[in-house]
Amino acid sequence: AESRRRSLPRGCGRMKRLVLFDIDGTLLTAGGAGRRAVTDALTAVFGQTGPVGSYSFAGRTDPQIVTELLASAGMAKADVEARLPEFWDAYLANLQREIGRADVHPLPGVPALLDRIEAEGGDVVLGLLTGNVQAGARIKVQAAGIGFDRFLVGAFGSDHADRPELPAVAAERAKKRTGVEFAGKEIVIIGDTPFDIACGEHLGVRTIAVATGVHSLDDLAACGPDYLFDDLSDTAAVWGAIAG
Repeated sequence: AESRRRSLPRGCGRMKRLVLFDIDGTLLTAGGAGRRAVTDALTAVFGQTGPVGSYSFAGRTDPQIVTELLASAGMAKADVEARLPEFWDAYLANLQREIGRADVHPLPGVPALLDRIEAEGGDVVLGLLTGNVQAGARIKVQAAGIGFDRFLVGAFGSDHADRPELPAVAAERAKKRTGVEFAGKEIVIIGDTPFDIACGEHLGVRTIAVATGVHSLDDLAACGPDYLFDDLSDTAAVWGAIAG
């Protein structure tokens, strides 16, 4: 009997994953370079820093950090926004300087995990989802020796100050870049803060929390991630969480 084969739409029957990594506390540590760069730029451009010493940067976008610090110092939002272009120029120059002085390195298991994800090929896409502005993200990732350009797509603090807006930005960019639509648990967010876990809840994404930042395992467990790890050093286990 003659057999007939139907051509399947691209992606049908294949595993699809858009794997989005946070940067600070997840992929790498920048040795406090970002906080120092922000503090110096705030002083230079706005003449004040707000309560920067007690403010947590973890999980927040760069624009959110700046506006919240200056709001605490009594500055009007319009006055802050008017000088943000000047601030970003100062911040990026400071960051490049501070990165050169800092101990910047990947966190445990990161290089091997990135290699494993890339080796999958097909409709498994490696990306970034971070509160860093894009230029700052590049500086940090390059300094850690990870390679910024290996991430096919990204969503950054420079795209939106509200972190929950970023997963959809990344998914749309992945679709435009690859022709593949990612939705629900096909989108995987890996991060070290409650903000990382919560930011994709409205999209029903898969969340992997890792306790390599300032938040403990108990802190992260209370947020209900799909998976939780001490670090990313068990490549097989983390890949299982991504692919499962």
